[in-house]
Amino acid sequence: MQTKLSKANQKAMSSVELAASQENQEESNNEWFDHLLNMDPTVSNSLSLSADTFLKAAIALKNQVVEVTWKGRGGGYAESGTGIDPTMYTGLLGTAFTCFRSYEVTDNHQDLLLSAEIVDTCASVARASTRNVTFLCGRGGVYSLGAVVANYMGDHQRQDLFLNLFLEVAQEKALPVGPEEGGFGMSYDLLYGRAGFLWAALFLNKHLGKETVPNDVLMPIVDAILAGGRTGASDHSACPLMYRWHGTRYWGAANGLAGILQVLLHFPLSEDDAEDVKGTLRYMMGNRFPHSGNYPSSEGNPRDRLVQWSHGATSMAITLAMASQVYPSDREFRDAAIEAGEVVWKNGLVKKVGLADGIAGNAYAFLSLHRLTGETIYEERAKAFASFLYHNARKLVNAGHARGADHAYSLFQGLAGTACLWFDLLAPQNSKFPGYEL
Repeated sequence: MQTKLSKANQKAMSSVELAASQENQEESNNEWFDHLLNMDPTVSNSLSLSADTFLKAAIALKNQVVEVTWKGRGGGYAESGTGIDPTMYTGLLGTAFTCFRSYEVTDNHQDLLLSAEIVDTCASVARASTRNVTFLCGRGGVYSLGAVVANYMGDHQRQDLFLNLFLEVAQEKALPVGPEEGGFGMSYDLLYGRAGFLWAALFLNKHLGKETVPNDVLMPIVDAILAGGRTGASDHSACPLMYRWHGTRYWGAANGLAGILQVLLHFPLSEDDAEDVKGTLRYMMGNRFPHSGNYPSSEGNPRDRLVQWSHGATSMAITLAMASQVYPSDREFRDAAIEAGEVVWKNGLVKKVGLADGIAGNAYAFLSLHRLTGETIYEERAKAFASFLYHNARKLVNAGHARGADHAYSLFQGLAGTACLWFDLLAPQNSKFPGYEL
């Protein structure tokens, strides 16, 4: 009985200590953000780290990600009761992408070799699972990254192998079928659906050359997404395109409008199609929360609390910046992108570290605005968030903010995304949100 009481007391004490730790961390975050919000050049220079510091930190963190998730897989998320998670989002492929990103910045050939080795393992798992075809959560990511890495290695046989596997995925019957109600039930979103497959194709075409995946393969999928959006909006005349994911009309990047529109903006659209894309963006801009300027996580959702890439102003800042570049004469998209970035800034430092719902992802909104406007204030804001992560990322993970230990070193839920952010800060004009920007 004494032992049981002791364990219960220990469990209760650990819960109290964790709550206190999180409360103290939030206070620390708020103090840091008070400095950021009132940032002047003196404060900015004292808070932001040098490029050399970011580079060393990025390489060290990348090495730790590899050590935990690949070399010492028993202690990381790469192996579980069901085997290896081969996805970019929370799995081992995110480590391969981080190594590839390191290679792009440092030209270290060992990173490229390591990325290729990890991709091979992911490919062996992905072949056994035909469920998802996207860049972030499916075979599309494995095969597209595999082909790109092989291209940089000069291994054309390996490149052709992965490219052919990708083109086999492109033959999935569900991809070019119209509205999902009359098709095979494949969703349209970035994380699990058709937009996510198209992003993988765009990634291939960027690195291997236009028409690597030809337009006659891709445009029927684009048309299917547009048709599905129109059908989804048929009872919603105010918005030209609308999509459901598991019954909910999401607005965010992962499963909703922001992510789908981000992909559509990369394709040559007819005048009518372009007007529907622009009209959907205008509908979203016109239905922001009036007091905060933030965006709802889903249609009709009154809760104004999420400011992250998955839901809220962060992904909208990035997507609107893209829209401003595609439609430069429509000044409203540029203005709305800047306003969304202000929402991210004023919301401050969130509790998590990752790209999906954390500080690293929010920093990328500022990098997008820096590329759009050329203004250094956005670069400084991104560096300020990144500097906070330099000092506090592991504390946030240890406090339980990375969605559990299994994902603590993953690309979208953990520290691998932070490493990519630090790499991107070495050349902010060339930065790109992993799996979202090209």
